[in-house]
Amino acid sequence: MLHSHPRIAVPPETRFVVPGYYRRFVFGDLREPGNRRRLAKWIVNDKDTKFKELKLDGDKLIEDIVAGPPTLGSAMGIAFRSYAEQYGKSRWGDKRPSYYHHVDLLLRLFPDAQFVHLIRDGRDCVASLKEMPWYTKDIFHAVVNWAEAIDYGRRHAKNLPADSYYELRYENLTADPATELAGLCEFLGEDYDPAMCEPSHVARVAIPQHKVWHSNTHGEVTTARSGSWRTRLEPWEISVCETVLGERLQAFGYEPSGAPKAEKAHVEACEKAASKRRWARRRKELRDRVNRLREPSPVAAQLTTRQLGELAKV
Repeated sequence: MLHSHPRIAVPPETRFVVPGYYRRFVFGDLREPGNRRRLAKWIVNDKDTKFKELKLDGDKLIEDIVAGPPTLGSAMGIAFRSYAEQYGKSRWGDKRPSYYHHVDLLLRLFPDAQFVHLIRDGRDCVASLKEMPWYTKDIFHAVVNWAEAIDYGRRHAKNLPADSYYELRYENLTADPATELAGLCEFLGEDYDPAMCEPSHVARVAIPQHKVWHSNTHGEVTTARSGSWRTRLEPWEISVCETVLGERLQAFGYEPSGAPKAEKAHVEACEKAASKRRWARRRKELRDRVNRLREPSPVAAQLTTRQLGELAKV
């Protein structure tokens, strides 16, 4: 829907922003052109970055990054800017569900970033994850994943400025896209365009064919998937969702089905998964705090007027 806006480009999910941030020491001081070239080649050539799905000229992008500002955020921003330019657009975004727990990192890279949190019924999210060909974890991790997303969203809503964080519900968006997208555009400082309600026209171009799990983007906006958890989840899975996520679900207007309380072993499995994820994340955050003290070069992008304004304050 956002990619259907005449001024905004949102590519298929990329995988170089967060990994590139944590690999920044590998590339060295980006004030050295040779190190910017190393970073650019990694973005373009590494199979895990998903760069090929942007359909950009890799050699040209490498030279653009070498010639650009000497920061990690600038290099990544140039890649997204180039993607937007091939569609004749001036703004860009990026989408990955896991970004919800990397907001601090993303703000370091892009100080003027705006965050859009799309919330969907947790039971539908769990059902969807179960069916994804790339999802390898069990239902307990899926349940915890949604709980974390909601908890982080609440934290961001509380701590981020009003012009940096926007929240909307999937069910409202599919039921009345024009109204919901008009509100989103107001937050983004853009004029609403009716083309946003017909994303299938750009999906044929922007969504890679191998991503069959995004096939619904090729049709009209529909509410058919809302509440489909009733037939896609087993009764015991519904119990797990509603027992563990109950308060969070109801806080966003998702009514419980009246399923019986989940078995103790299932609840404990969720708690174990949550603890494991929490400690892994804390270890990573601690390492990053230490690493920030010895960064080889500036991180923040220096591509937009607002970003350069933030730099001037420093």
